[in-house]
Parts: sequence; structure tokens; C-alpha cells
Amino acid sequence: MGPLTGPHKNHKDFLSRNPIAVYTMKKIVIILASELKNLELANRVSIELTSTGNEVSIIKLVDLELPLYTSRAEKLHNPADLLANILPCIQQADGFVFISPEYNGGTPPVLTNFLAWVSRSTKNWRENLTGKGAVIATYSAGTGLNVLSAMRLQLSYIGMNVVGRQLVSTSSKEATDTDIKAVIQQLMNIVQ
Repeated sequence: MGPLTGPHKNHKDFLSRNPIAVYTMKKIVIILASELKNLELANRVSIELTSTGNEVSIIKLVDLELPLYTSRAEKLHNPADLLANILPCIQQADGFVFISPEYNGGTPPVLTNFLAWVSRSTKNWRENLTGKGAVIATYSAGTGLNVLSAMRLQLSYIGMNVVGRQLVSTSSKEATDTDIKAVIQQLMNIVQ
């Protein structure tokens, strides 16, 4: 649990009198792997996060225009230099929300490419993301379940703590505000 605000004698006393604890602001980064409907979803998530007092940054992967990661590309581009504008944001983040459409039954190349470059930006490939909380979300034309499974597998493998609940929005059933609040609450429980 994070630091509590106000003049409280002790933690148990505070919690017994207040059903909702007040925590310090957290830095949450939304990693957006496309635009259009996923950008709309990212904006809705961002509004919920900021309304609860968190600092939110959105990294739009398509705007980064990263070269395709290969060992040859790494010889041409130092990963830390290539990501210099966003690495501090990633390193200082308390938690993440990954929002991605489903491409061919999996993650879009822009997300996989981004994770490859981030993993190569330090000597320890897991350093920037390991131990941090993550929400996975999608707006997809189909069910979106394949991309959510792929993201959960990959992000867990690199050491992230992916919350159990995931956010799914489709053309036939958009995510509700209640859904968004529920996944954000799970993320806040992890990053405290």
C-alpha cells in the first residue's frame, strides 16, 4: 500500500475509519498500438486514470516510426538513443496500459517491434518493464481474445504483472465505464 495522506496516527486506524484510502499519484503510461477506435479507448482509459489523480502519458507507437528491429538494424541504431525521447517516461512509470487491435490473430507488428527495441535499450533486457503492473486492452473487429492472450503471454514473459481482468471492446459490444473502472482499480492495487 502506498503512502497515505493526512494526519493519521497509524495505518490500521486510518483504514478502520475510511473505506477508501487515498494514495499518492501514480505515473501510468498507455502504450497505444494503433489509432481510430483504439485511440478512443485509450482516451477513455486516460480520462478515468486522471480523474482518480494519476499522471498519464500516451505513447502512440505508430508515431514513433521505429525501424524494424533486426540485429543489423541494431548495429545502425543504438536502441537507447533511438528511444531517448520516451525511455525516461517508461523507466519512471509505475504501471502501464497496453491497448492494441488484433492483427492476423495476434499482436500488430508495431507493438512487437516496440518491445524488441525497449528490451535492447539496456544490458538487462527486462530492466525497463519487469515488476511493473499492466492492463491489457483491445478494440477489435472480432473478439480480440487472441491479441489479449498474446499480450498477456509476452508481457508476463518479460516480467510484467498483468492484471487478471482485461478490457475488451468490439463493434458489437463496447467497453463500459464500469469495465474501465474495474481494470483501473486492479492496476492501482498492483502499483501501490
